[in-house]
Parts: sequence; C-alpha cells; structure tokens
Amino acid sequence: MPRGDVLGEYESYVEAQKVVDRLAKADFAVTGMAIVGSDLKTVERVTGRLSYGRAALGGAASGSWLGLFFGLLIFVFSPAPEFSTVLAAGLIGAGFGMIFGIISYAIGRRRRDFTSTHQVIASTYQIIIDPNQTARARQALAGGSAWPPPLPPTAPTEPKAEASEPEAPAADEPKKKASARKTPAAKG
Repeated sequence: MPRGDVLGEYESYVEAQKVVDRLAKADFAVTGMAIVGSDLKTVERVTGRLSYGRAALGGAASGSWLGLFFGLLIFVFSPAPEFSTVLAAGLIGAGFGMIFGIISYAIGRRRRDFTSTHQVIASTYQIIIDPNQTARARQALAGGSAWPPPLPPTAPTEPKAEASEPEAPAADEPKKKASARKTPAAKG
C-alpha cells in the first residue's frame, strides 16, 4: 500500500487522473505518486437475455477472429500465398466457434440465461504523494505561474574599490593569537 500525504480525494478516477496529468504537464516529478481507490464494489451490468441464437452468434464472432488470425499466419509464411486461404480459415473458425458457443450455452443454460459485463468501481480515489513533495505539488496545482517558479531577480553588483591595506584573512587570526600565547610561556 502506498504511503505518504493525501494530495486530494476525488469521486471518479477520471478526476484524479486529470490532476496527475496536470502536474505532469507542469513538469512536476510525478514518479512515486499513486492513485488509490477506496471502498471497492463489483458492478455487474446485465446487457441482455442469452438464447441459442445469441450464443451461436457470439461464438461465431470470436471463432472467426481466431480463424482469421491463423489464416493470416498461413498467408504470411506460405511459399505461394493466396487470399482465399485467409477467408477459408475465417469461415472455418466461425463454424467451430458457433458449435462451441451453442454447446457451452446448453451445458450452463440453467445457471445463467443472460449476458453481462463486470466492473470494479471505487467510491473515492485519493492521490498519495511523497510528503517532501506535497507543498510543491499544491503550489503547482494552484496554477499561479509556470513550474518551477522563476528565480528571484538579482541586483546588479558594483565593482569593489581596492583597499589601501590588504586585510588579513579571518582564518589567520586564530593562528597569530595562538602563537602569541606560546611565546610568553616559553620564556618564563
């Protein structure tokens, strides 16, 4: 589970995705961010009633795609390719798919007489971000200026006037004081 600060909480995945996309377009380092869905629910939407005709049609459609795939493979790797091979493979695939669709419907007919789609949906979506990046991300989302913020302007510098006496560096002063202390101690 990703850890960090919650940058924001959104009702849909699309809203959360737009926020991350906005940060990416602002040249913000989005690696390490995560979109976390909470309160997951499985939704099954019923799309229609299943019958022998629909089972046969669905099986024929999926079988024809498989047949066309194998037909194209034969067409590409054949020494004397003919396009009729691709069409024949598609028709043979559709026939086998239709038979298998009818058989599978007949076996499971009492358990399921409808077609549906499954979907997993979250109630809320949170954007989790590294705590060190939270303030900069909020600033980038505030949208005031381009990211990263421009550097502050620097004041023009004036050339230094040459001093009459060169100043001794600050690092040499402690050495002079230390040597002055040792000299009297050595005499006495």
